[in-house]
Amino acid sequence: MTATRLEFFALEDLPMVQHGDDVAALIIAGLESIGARLNKQDVVIIAQKIVSKAEGRLFVLDDVKVGAEAAKLAEETEKDPRVVELILQESQSIVRSRPGLIIAEHRLGFIMANAGIDKSNTGGPSGKECALLLPLDSDVSAGAIKSKLDAHFGMEVGVIINDSFGRPWRQGTMGVAIGAAGLPSIVDLRGEPDLDGRELLVSISGFADEIAAGASLLMGQGNEGRPVVIAKGLNWTKPEVSVADIIRPAEGDLFR
Repeated sequence: MTATRLEFFALEDLPMVQHGDDVAALIIAGLESIGARLNKQDVVIIAQKIVSKAEGRLFVLDDVKVGAEAAKLAEETEKDPRVVELILQESQSIVRSRPGLIIAEHRLGFIMANAGIDKSNTGGPSGKECALLLPLDSDVSAGAIKSKLDAHFGMEVGVIINDSFGRPWRQGTMGVAIGAAGLPSIVDLRGEPDLDGRELLVSISGFADEIAAGASLLMGQGNEGRPVVIAKGLNWTKPEVSVADIIRPAEGDLFR
């Protein structure tokens, strides 16, 4: 599983993605424009925002009808009631809230601020406040993009959909895999020996998250405009594991 040399490079000058665009086709065109191709076990890391935009997950806030529950929570948290309504629609539950902050359990199982809803870099209609939601099913989205890339290049590649997460005990955001296809999102090392020959009892590697974090260094967190990164040099033998399969169940969470 361990690589000895890795290469990450970002695709430059991709067009602004709009509803209905074929993300895989844009990636193929971007690779061909620089004379590059994908090989076996290359991993394509894609920013969540362009997947969401292509899938039509952009909402004009003036079109959002605010219910009583959202109005009450918005008053308590001092947040835009329209955004709070979307947070509630996207969430299984609200984990914590205070003025300026809502931590939600997203319908896909992620524990995240504002259920992953973002108002920055949405590319919405001019003069309209918009919010961008996560894909309906980011593992499915990753799988669909992977199928097209595999077919074009004749190779089995990995695909990760990457989003920026805050962390409960550390400041700053980092890239996290919210969808994956073609690779093991985690690698269970339990039962294998360490350097001293002792059996590993608790070691599980967050393989997809580690790749996502590395790609985020090139994607950036602001106005860099580099939503696709290619990773070369990785290798794995473990079977595919989706991101949905690695969500920690509530009963195993000591902090909720």
